[in-house]
Amino acid sequence: MSKFIINFTPTGMIPTKEMSSNVPISHQEIIDDVLLANEIGITLVHLHARDENQMPTYKASEYFKIIEKIRQYAPDLVLGVSLSGRNYNTFEFRSEVLSLYPDMGSLTLNSLNFPKSASVNDPDMIHQLAMKMSSLGVTPELEIFDLGMINYAHYLINKKTLLPPFYFNIIVGNISGLQTEPNQIGQAINLLPKNSFWAIGGIGNQQLNANVYGMITGGGVRVGLEDNLYYDKNKLSKASNINLLKRIHRLAGELELNYLTPMEFGKLGFYNSNARK
Repeated sequence: MSKFIINFTPTGMIPTKEMSSNVPISHQEIIDDVLLANEIGITLVHLHARDENQMPTYKASEYFKIIEKIRQYAPDLVLGVSLSGRNYNTFEFRSEVLSLYPDMGSLTLNSLNFPKSASVNDPDMIHQLAMKMSSLGVTPELEIFDLGMINYAHYLINKKTLLPPFYFNIIVGNISGLQTEPNQIGQAINLLPKNSFWAIGGIGNQQLNANVYGMITGGGVRVGLEDNLYYDKNKLSKASNINLLKRIHRLAGELELNYLTPMEFGKLGFYNSNARK
């Protein structure tokens, strides 16, 4: 692919205002960051909604307040939503937001441990979410934290549970998964299914290096405060979503690279036709 993907991840489930005042939590804060990022240049956005207590929520009613405004002012932007089970691990809760017909929905392809919590994704849950997305025209945003998850993606493709186009986030920096090492990243990329689209995201101080690898290896970047709250590796300066994104564009300029626009990406099969009639 001659252009690289920019997957913008403004909020996530973990960051709070106490951790950084720059984290967008309210509906309007998230909307404002996404629309400004869209003006600067991104390919897609990966959304997490919060409730009135600033806690992560699965509720479609909360996501709707964000998605409605983004669709109004940035109709071409590819919209992805979180289907995480870290807080509410039932199919009914995790799939509720799909009723809004987003373009993409996250699908982590195995269970894994984070430093202080676990993300449980049993085979039946993965299958149910994949089939629900397929029925609604939603493309899975496949989350990969280790090589076993890529193996499982191939298994689901062979079973016709996952259908093209395929998009993967290769997430590095979690203590129990892939790290930002050339041999690990290269092996992960080489194991992806043919004709896959992908971006590399790094957790914490691995984000910048991960993003550079993503750009120079022909895939893309996942960037934002969901994964990293600091602008520098020594944690001396708090980041904002916008200065992280602007750094990506500066690096792209130095590398003489162009990013894939939302419309270019959407027309590759990532738009949900049920929401764009």
